Amino acid sequence: MGMSKVRVWAVAAAAAVSLGVLAAGPAAADPPAPPGTPTATSFAGTPTVGPLFRNGLGSDHGCTASVVASPLGDEILTAAHCVHGTAAGWQFAPGYDDGATPYGVWTVTHAYVPPAWQKNGDTQHDYAVLTVAPARRAGRTVSLQSVTGADVLGQAPAAGTAVTDIAYNAGLDDQAIHCAVRVYWTDGFPSFNCHGYVGGSSGSPWLLKGPGGITSVVGVIGGLHQGGCYEYTSYSPAFRPDVYTLIARATLGLRPDTVPQAGSDGC
Repeated sequence: MGMSKVRVWAVAAAAAVSLGVLAAGPAAADPPAPPGTPTATSFAGTPTVGPLFRNGLGSDHGCTASVVASPLGDEILTAAHCVHGTAAGWQFAPGYDDGATPYGVWTVTHAYVPPAWQKNGDTQHDYAVLTVAPARRAGRTVSLQSVTGADVLGQAPAAGTAVTDIAYNAGLDDQAIHCAVRVYWTDGFPSFNCHGYVGGSSGSPWLLKGPGGITSVVGVIGGLHQGGCYEYTSYSPAFRPDVYTLIARATLGLRPDTVPQAGSDGC
């Protein structure tokens, strides 16, 4: 059986030590992908999406996050299963490209997850908002959103909706990948098929272009099986109105969460 989007990251180091390589492909037992499944391609990235570094920029990054519009301009969205503890001190590098950080490196201050995730790991609430500290640029203090821009937080896409997912698979000195796909639903979870999304892609945004050029985040890789057991199928929790509660909590500076380690992905 293939590994979930986050579990690849957790075991990759051990695999690299024992095998001398970092294998990211599907296991031999994975069933074949549906005919016509596309493959994600690498590119130079976009300002609002970047990887999360738990242990500094000299170590491999893990999950992906994106900048979401907020009153204070300091909030990023990722999958809840990517987060444990307070996340304070983690670093976010929007637009990361072959090790370059064109929009700076931003330090996480707090984590917010839905009560249903905090209590029992409800996979329909597998999303998290992290706040980041302001930074000094050109002699003044600025917010993340003022530097990168932001995407608007949306709700779950209908079947057949065209979205683009931008992600960073776990690694270092690498590039983003992207894939334009159409959404279908699996047991109440938005889903898409595209080869190439493995460990590190969890938390990556499902982006929907709307009227006037506004881009909405309508999902993140996560939810069912913490994003998927096979590299060619990805899931998202179904965003409902309660997703906006996290933005409000973070904006008001209410008590942040200390998040438990995610349980089994069930793969």
